[in-house]
Amino acid sequence: MVCALGAAVCFGTATVLQAMAARTAAASGGGEAALLLRALRQWRYLAGLALDGLGFLLQIAALRSIPIYAVGAALASSLAVTAVVAARLLQVRLSRVEWGAVGVVCAGLAMLGLASGPEGDRAGSTALKYAMLAAAGAVLLLGLVAGRLPERGRALLLGLGAGFGFGVVEVAVRLIDDLSPGALLANPAAYALLLGGGAAFLLLTSALQRGSVTTATAGMVIGETIGPAAVGVVWLGDRTREGLAWLAVLGFAVAVAGALALARFGEAPQETAAEPRAVPSHPGDFP
Repeated sequence: MVCALGAAVCFGTATVLQAMAARTAAASGGGEAALLLRALRQWRYLAGLALDGLGFLLQIAALRSIPIYAVGAALASSLAVTAVVAARLLQVRLSRVEWGAVGVVCAGLAMLGLASGPEGDRAGSTALKYAMLAAAGAVLLLGLVAGRLPERGRALLLGLGAGFGFGVVEVAVRLIDDLSPGALLANPAAYALLLGGGAAFLLLTSALQRGSVTTATAGMVIGETIGPAAVGVVWLGDRTREGLAWLAVLGFAVAVAGALALARFGEAPQETAAEPRAVPSHPGDFP
């Protein structure tokens, strides 16, 4: 659980650092390539990339140790980290409701930490590995369909698809038990991990560019938590401590609900030039 929370801190902080660097780079104008090159010369952007890499390693360690439902809820809490860091570094004023949502996320994670049992002991079947690969392909198709929808529904479907893609990554990590080159090449879960992660990144980028950040992030949180949690419980044997299943369910629901309330922080808030002011309610992100 410490690794899962560490990954959330890394992803949430990286979001703010990269947003600050991108904004500074954008001030000089130019195309996308020039913007990226300027951003890569800034320590904040490089620090954000390093934190993303560290967060991914911590996520893998967590997925190999505790149930998927606990890791998914912890990663969703990166939105709370982004909100708190943005309040400090970008001088964004959080409303009382948003501070309350941060507290709700922390309470949900505390309940999950108390109730979570060890990682499930079931080995993933070959059928499940191919199912994850098929799901990763379906995420790509979903992106093609969603891109043709009206703006109102497009952001939600793209965000939901991105969440499904990140969920495929979470499950695929559990289905890879041999890291030798030969075993990886023969394991469908390895391809599902790469395809699902790449598709999720593309869909989330498109959602943030072409629709509501709040809607897209809410869809992503739902997609990357509920589905993978169900797979872990039903097919991989994830369980809770004896007699604490109710507390795990409650903690999961509370943590996800708190994250949804902070969905606007799926993209770091704009830095204000004058007096900080409250903004209407919206991490990760896992690259």
